[in-house]
Formats: sequence, C-alpha cells, structure tokens
Amino acid sequence: MPLLRHADLQPYNTFGIAAKAEAFARFTTADELRGLLAAPELSVMPRLVLGGGSNILFTRDFDGLVLLNEVPGIEVVREDADHVNVKAGAGVVWHDLVLHAVAQGWGGIENLSLIPGKVGAAPMQNIGAYGVELKDAFVSLEALRISDGAIITFGLSECAFGYRESFFKREGKDRFIILNVSLKLTKRDHIIRTAYGDIQGELARMGVTQPTIKDVSAAVIAIRSSKLPDPKVLGNAGSFFKNPVVESTIAERIKLDHPNAPVYPAGEGHSKLAAGWLIEQCGWKGKRLDHCGVHEKQALVLVNHGGATGSEIWDLSDQVMRSVRERFGVELEREVNVV
Repeated sequence: MPLLRHADLQPYNTFGIAAKAEAFARFTTADELRGLLAAPELSVMPRLVLGGGSNILFTRDFDGLVLLNEVPGIEVVREDADHVNVKAGAGVVWHDLVLHAVAQGWGGIENLSLIPGKVGAAPMQNIGAYGVELKDAFVSLEALRISDGAIITFGLSECAFGYRESFFKREGKDRFIILNVSLKLTKRDHIIRTAYGDIQGELARMGVTQPTIKDVSAAVIAIRSSKLPDPKVLGNAGSFFKNPVVESTIAERIKLDHPNAPVYPAGEGHSKLAAGWLIEQCGWKGKRLDHCGVHEKQALVLVNHGGATGSEIWDLSDQVMRSVRERFGVELEREVNVV
C-alpha cells in the first residue's frame, strides 16, 4: 500500500478535526501490516491504528505513523441447527456486520445496531448499548503482536472485558493490532432484549407486539437516529463520556434529591448513573461555546459546529466534568481516545 507523508487526518476522524500525520498507510492483510511495521524508516516512529475514527479526538498533529485498518470480510466458520459462528475482518464497518446478521436471521447483536466504528474497535471498547455488550456474543479474536509479527488468538477470558474496557485498552495497549473478530450468534430461539432504554416504546410506536430481531434492530436504529447527530453533518464521536459506576450510597444520595434520576444496578454495592442526565442537570445540554458544544438532544455527545480544534473540545469536556463533579460529587471519565 502506498505511504503518504504529512497526511490530512480530517477525513479519518468523525469529529472532523484538522490534524496531520507524519506518515499514513492502509493495510488489508497481516502481511501488509508486517511489511509496514518492519520498514526501517517507519519502525522507529510512534504508531496509531485507526478504524472508523469514531472514538478519537486529535488535539494535535500526530508525529508518527497512522495505520488505517481495512481488513475485509465476513465469513461463517462454524454452523449448526441453533448457532452460527461468524468471523469479520477488523476493517468491516460494525453496523454493516449487524445488518448482515439481521438479514440472515442471526440474533445476538441487533441491540448494537448503528454503533459507529469498525469491527476491530468493538472488542477494544467492549461496545454496548440497550442492555447488550459485545462480550455477550464474543468467541475470539486474532491480533498481530507488534513486537514479532506473530498472530495471537484471544478468547473471552484473555480479553478481560469490562465496562467499555478490555485488555487491549490496558496491558495490551500499543502491543497488538486486531485483525478479525469471531462471534457466536443464534439461528433460532432468540432472546429478544427490549427492557433497556425506549425500545419497548419505539416498538409500540411501530405497532409491533411480538418483536423479531429485525424489529429490535429497526427500533434501535430509529432511537439512535432521533437522538444522535450524523457525524457527516455535525462532527462528533458519539458518547464522549462513560456512564459512571459509583458506590450505591452515592447513587442513593442523588436519588433523594432527584427521584427521577436514572440509576441502574452495577454489581454488589455499586450503581451505574446516566452521564447524559448528570450533564443535562448541570445546564450543558444544547449549550454552544464558539465552534463546539453539547448536542441539543443528547448531552453525552460533544459536537464540532465547524472549525473547532481538538483542544477546544478537550477544554469543553473539562468544563463539563468540573460541573458534574462540583454539583454531584461524581467524576466523569472520557470514553474517547485522545491524541
């Protein structure tokens, strides 16, 4: 693949931030990736792997090599009467994989419809929405070890999935590059999950009383489309903050003052709060500061109104976090990767 110098990264991040990379290359196979990593002039550079660019904020130019993961393909690797194991290349658009599964009648990831980004990023974040996480369908992945080019298989336990966390965001960071992901999906007796968020309400508006996986996917798409801005129209990286997990005593204190505050169980002695609700209570929803702001329909989403720098968005996130800390005593954590 051709190597570009001083490459423009604006088309490769959904925030639409203007930034440049010292070097930039695409790869579609493990051998292409090995060749790029072994090139003498590139091997000494800092590296950054990009997929869909939907979970990154550039606050500066990247003085190194940006590798765009475009490993393709969706294939069935195992199948029986009840289940199908599907392997997808890390460069496949995640939503395309979901739509493919739904079209085939394979259940398990329909609640994850319309999540931005590519398949390779899904296990890094352990993506989740509407009561489902990637780990619920995960079987394994293959990743290239940067130090020697070996391809290593990781099972569920090795990935150490947590809430928007994994081995690849912690101990494995900058050590592995994900090539493909395998999932186990259902062919019949699907478990339809509609209890989380407004899925049931949306299904009712659709006139659906006995939902299929296709119905659930359509409902999730409708909900997300109504609440979240299209990055092609308004630059954003989806949810900028994680929903904070706090001690249950903190959640109970907040509920005393705000009985309608959304609170979800999160393991013994802990509760999960809705970061969007906390931010909205602090008056940020729809607020604009020069070129950036907080989305008018979803306070979890910071947006680039045009011409914003990464530093401006970073500073905005700092102000939002400080407001929530001062009012509720809760520390928000950024979900996006910051460069």
